[in-house]
Amino acid sequence: MAEIIKNSITKNNLPKEIFDVDVKNHELLKLAYDSFLANSRSAHAKTKKRGEVSGGGKKPWAQKGTGRARFGSSRNPIWRGGGIAFGPIGIENHSKKLSTVSKHVALRQALTLANKAKKVVILDFVTTGKTSEAAKFLVDNKLDRKVLLVVDEKTPQILRATNNVQNILLVRANYLSVYHILNADKIVLSSKSVGVINDWLSK
Repeated sequence: MAEIIKNSITKNNLPKEIFDVDVKNHELLKLAYDSFLANSRSAHAKTKKRGEVSGGGKKPWAQKGTGRARFGSSRNPIWRGGGIAFGPIGIENHSKKLSTVSKHVALRQALTLANKAKKVVILDFVTTGKTSEAAKFLVDNKLDRKVLLVVDEKTPQILRATNNVQNILLVRANYLSVYHILNADKIVLSSKSVGVINDWLSK
């Protein structure tokens, strides 16, 4: 059965240099949030240029003498069924770069805001790998909305137990993102993950 271990670490014992920093404004948080979304975006959209659209080899009408505007191909972008001018071609780079220092500052700010909003809980979740144990973990701790479960290591048992639970997002401590922190209704940290976060973000 799943075992819920309430650790001795409390909100007051969390490292203040990470969970209690000064957040003067939210500009950096916005940049980090947008950067995550941009870097997760894939360039699948693609349109055909006039040279890629089939047909249009024959000149629609004579160059002169018809009284109409001259056209060399019915696949001109201004014609219906023609190519697309300046459309996406599938190789666009939507990524946004943010320095490592800026990312760490943004993460500390996001964790501080979550901590002040009383979203951070420290619990150790031990499971044999059953989905029912993860569901019981949520019910027993009154975690009925979006839960960000932060662990030091993704064990096969925890992965099996949480993979099919809709309300749980499992993430390793050193892969935390501002996007996931701000979107979570509750952040459940394992006791070991607190040490990983401290070693990672206090540098």
